[in-house]
Amino acid sequence: MYILQNAGKNIVRNKGRNILMGIIILFIIAASAVALIINNTAGGIIDNYRERFDSEVSIVVNHQKMQEEAMKNMQSPGGGGGGPGTFRMMLPQIPPEQYIRFGDSDYISKAHYTSSVGVFKGDDLKPIDEDKGGGGGMARGIHSMDGTNTVSDDGQYYANLYGYNFDTFTPEEFANGNRKLAEGNFPQNDGECILSRDLLENSGLKIGDKITLGSKLRDAEAIPEPGSEDEIGSIDISYALTIVGYYDDMTNEYPNDFIQNAYMNRRNEIITTINTVISQLRDGYSGIRVEAKYYLKNPDMLDKFAAELYANGLDEKFDVTTDKAGYEAIVKPVEGLKTVVFWFLVVVLALGAVILILLSTIAIRERKYEIGVLRAMGMKKFKVAFGLLSEVIIITLVCLILGLGTGIAAAQPVSDGLLKYQLEQIESKSDDNPTGYAPINIGGGSRGATFGGMRVIGGPGMESPAEALKEMDVSMSGFTLLLIIFVSLGLALCASSMSVIHVTRYEPIKILSDRT
Repeated sequence: MYILQNAGKNIVRNKGRNILMGIIILFIIAASAVALIINNTAGGIIDNYRERFDSEVSIVVNHQKMQEEAMKNMQSPGGGGGGPGTFRMMLPQIPPEQYIRFGDSDYISKAHYTSSVGVFKGDDLKPIDEDKGGGGGMARGIHSMDGTNTVSDDGQYYANLYGYNFDTFTPEEFANGNRKLAEGNFPQNDGECILSRDLLENSGLKIGDKITLGSKLRDAEAIPEPGSEDEIGSIDISYALTIVGYYDDMTNEYPNDFIQNAYMNRRNEIITTINTVISQLRDGYSGIRVEAKYYLKNPDMLDKFAAELYANGLDEKFDVTTDKAGYEAIVKPVEGLKTVVFWFLVVVLALGAVILILLSTIAIRERKYEIGVLRAMGMKKFKVAFGLLSEVIIITLVCLILGLGTGIAAAQPVSDGLLKYQLEQIESKSDDNPTGYAPINIGGGSRGATFGGMRVIGGPGMESPAEALKEMDVSMSGFTLLLIIFVSLGLALCASSMSVIHVTRYEPIKILSDRT
């Protein structure tokens, strides 16, 4: 107890030197707290995204293979398929039934399916904005850029029927609150459906009513040339559904304000089970769109899963991969930030340790005689060393409390500034080196697009690149707190190391005889 009391008195006696040491320790602790909070938060985000992106499988078109095949099949001038210097590529399609079959793999932990099909208005259904007409007809028309066909009114769709696997998946709009089940229950059995409250009331329907919805499937091989009006082979299908509930819809009626009709109105979306929609699939016919997300049990199973898909009929022009581009787009700025704060921490600790050792060396030279007197009075070496160490520990504990508060307060604005800088650097590099094609995620729909001098027919739309993480909420975890305490104790040991060495190496007679 006497040693601790004496240590406290010594701190007050030598307040000038100890204040200087305290300021340095405070700065190191605060800087270390900021760096460790940001570093550990960024590490957690990176691990989370790595696990998510490594487990979610993407099936994307290999542009190089497509281009090589198109070059081989390029038609000569006057050959009836294109002018000189042009060539055509046909994007391969994944049949909806193949999507379902792929999900039966033993390498998959779960698969989320979404299916949809356009349906006619019929006698049971009175769509919202029916007077604006329909769209997306499949019976006869011109194949357009957005994957729909402009046809006569009797061949147009006025609503969309969506199917989900509700046992393992909740549609995004219901998960984020933009849609909410108002009454009844979600479809659980085949043939059950729910409607929006607006569509239910506009059609004069109620829970328990049965409705019949008609649609058409088109011959998948009978895609007309752009500009033609050739007849497209099709077959009629129908769905007999029972209404088991309705939902309130807070989404935008028209996500695309440019096109407004009943078919594009989201209030006219009818929701059922995945099996209900795909029950009308017919080999060789398109019109029922299926999309799937597969999640591996282990990211290391990717190669085996890919080999299985190719063995089950997946076209070689598709690549089976995880979304590395999306992962890098989101995580790259965070990784850059993590690297910056890591090296900042290393520099701060290294310089801080050197400065503290220098201060400790100077201080011990000033207190050399004091140590010699204490040793000559019979005080044990470890007690003298403990007294000197106690002084540094007391200063460090005070600085730890102040440094933690300062570090926690400064961590978020520092993180925001560094992340903004990383994003600006990445954006600058992207502007200087623009990339070519983005990856194409394949769904069950049929779409067309044109890229430069290449005309792509029958393929899906381009997926927009993943959006970078623009903000990061930092917080101090228990692990981070332990690390900061460990750093603080390390600083205390570093600052008192010269004192301990001096006490243990020299005898009191030697210390007193060296006094000048």
